[in-house]
Amino acid sequence: MRDAGSGGFAWQPSEAFKRASNWSAFLAAENLADYEQLERKAAQDPEWFWDALIRFLDVRFVKPYARVLDLSQGLPWPQWCVGGTTNMTLSLLDRHLAAGRGGHEAIVWESEDGQQRRLSYADTATAVNRLASGLAALGLKRGDAVGVHLPMIPEVAIAYLALARLGCIVLPLFSGFGAAAIAARLNDAEAVAVITADGCLRRGRAIEMKAVLDEAAREVASLRHVVVARRLGSAVAMREGRDVWWDDVTAQGRDTFPAAELPAEHPLMIVYTSGTTGRPKGTVHTHCGVTVKTGEDFILCFDLKPSDRLMWMTDFGWLVGPLQVTAALLAGATCVLAEGTPDHPETDRLWRLIARHRVSFLGCGPTLARMMMRHGTESVAPHDLSSLRVAASTGEPWDPDSWTWIFENVLGRRGPLMNYSGGTELGGLVATNVLRPIKPASFSGPIPGTGADIVDAEGHSVGPGEVGELVMRQACIGTTRGLWRDPERYLETYWSRIPGLWVHGDWASRDADGAWFIHGRSDDTIKIAGKRTGPAEIEALLLATHRVTDAAAVALPDPVKGSALVCAVVPAAGETPGPALDAALSDAVVTGLGASFRPQRVLAVSDLPRTRNMKTMRRVIRAVLLGEPPGDLSALVNPEAVDELRGLAQPRAGAAGREG
Repeated sequence: MRDAGSGGFAWQPSEAFKRASNWSAFLAAENLADYEQLERKAAQDPEWFWDALIRFLDVRFVKPYARVLDLSQGLPWPQWCVGGTTNMTLSLLDRHLAAGRGGHEAIVWESEDGQQRRLSYADTATAVNRLASGLAALGLKRGDAVGVHLPMIPEVAIAYLALARLGCIVLPLFSGFGAAAIAARLNDAEAVAVITADGCLRRGRAIEMKAVLDEAAREVASLRHVVVARRLGSAVAMREGRDVWWDDVTAQGRDTFPAAELPAEHPLMIVYTSGTTGRPKGTVHTHCGVTVKTGEDFILCFDLKPSDRLMWMTDFGWLVGPLQVTAALLAGATCVLAEGTPDHPETDRLWRLIARHRVSFLGCGPTLARMMMRHGTESVAPHDLSSLRVAASTGEPWDPDSWTWIFENVLGRRGPLMNYSGGTELGGLVATNVLRPIKPASFSGPIPGTGADIVDAEGHSVGPGEVGELVMRQACIGTTRGLWRDPERYLETYWSRIPGLWVHGDWASRDADGAWFIHGRSDDTIKIAGKRTGPAEIEALLLATHRVTDAAAVALPDPVKGSALVCAVVPAAGETPGPALDAALSDAVVTGLGASFRPQRVLAVSDLPRTRNMKTMRRVIRAVLLGEPPGDLSALVNPEAVDELRGLAQPRAGAAGREG
């Protein structure tokens, strides 16, 4: 997408929007003349910045910290809020109750089959206290690792907050994980308990979650307790002495329960990221780190306000799951949770949810956008989406067409479609800024306090129009505190490639106007005949033909060029896979990037392998096409897509240059 920014800015903030923004309030609170002064001062004096941010967000501490940042152990090992004690729930619950906002809606939920529940801040605090004190009566204590294997129901937020209040370490587990993936994570953290559900609904099917957890539990020697929430009301096997119903635990609890006073850097959760080989990496996030960085990303960068109603259809097993609960409640806003998928039981379900619950802040992403685009604008038009004020995205690069479709048809060009990129390891690294105009699929630049930059292989900053590695030059409060019990792997993964820099693993560039673009993972690099690009650039060219609704580009070894391009595509409605479509798509890539990038093959598929968080798994596509083990598939929401790819992996006799 090197030329993605050439079309100019799609959204311009009005003066009224800028005056009302949270960034403007922060600038005023710190007597700063403008955002540029903030950027300079944050880079020059990080301790001032993080201290000012903590004060602005009103993050509560029991014992004040003596120093916000200590780098005496080196840049990879910063110490934050030194000497301070806190508990995240003091800022998310107690603060709002003390301010008299107990009646404001905290959590709104709708199931796939239309059930609804609503909890105020007072209701949520009571439910959290009853569960936390009930878990304490079971024997759980601070420092215990506890898995949360729940669908997106109110209990998932209550469990997260109750464990935080108790001082336990939360292990978010994808609700669709198989037993082996669950066992691997529970064993790595030596979990003593898991909170699960009898089951959930997904596309009309009852998913038996407790049965999967039971299978995993057989391999986890440290597991002592399994707490089971009722969602479907189905009969499940309960093991005496280990398993207990959620309702029985809370019946033993109390309406009031003081938050455990914890060191500011006490681990809040371990969030696992999957690799192509080996065990998952456990990223470690702390009470002060999650609270402050989530506040920066959502309240300042995304302009989340107490009046907002935030909905981000995801799963608690991905970082965005816990973050949306944290962000909404830190801001004093409302978190709208939805079980299931955005296009079932009706293809327009996402738009119905927005209209019914007056969602003002929508979380989305490119893959979700392309999914909903397949159903056309006619699925959007009947619904009143006027409540939407802003939308935000993370997880993967946008293509300009999908970005524009959401901006025009969902937001009605009224509000910004914001973008931020970072990862499970640190939250946001680069983001859009509501004080500045936005180009489609772009970022405004680094988030203050991260020192984000784009560099060459030696760590030197590159100029406009050049693609380089996205790195971080400063210590950031949201960054993982290593990898769980594996400091060497942490240093090797993030700090070894370019000395003194956190190498994030994404290709990025900036244009002459200062807009930044992400081009995909640097380990997904496509280099053909000496020319290098990221898969997102090729995929954008394919999608711009409007003849496919989704696309993934991967490079395979080639004896002549070094690498050859293979594209997997989902044909649009009315398109017939075959030579004519393949030629049109190949010509689009050649027109955009040159003849060297003509695809060797085009694979027409019904869907691409993707996670529940709607990220396309290119590494899986590449491995299948090479006949190699695809690695960890536990995060896939549609494993049948892998089987379809396997069936296309070997060219049929006489099929040169295409597969359909």
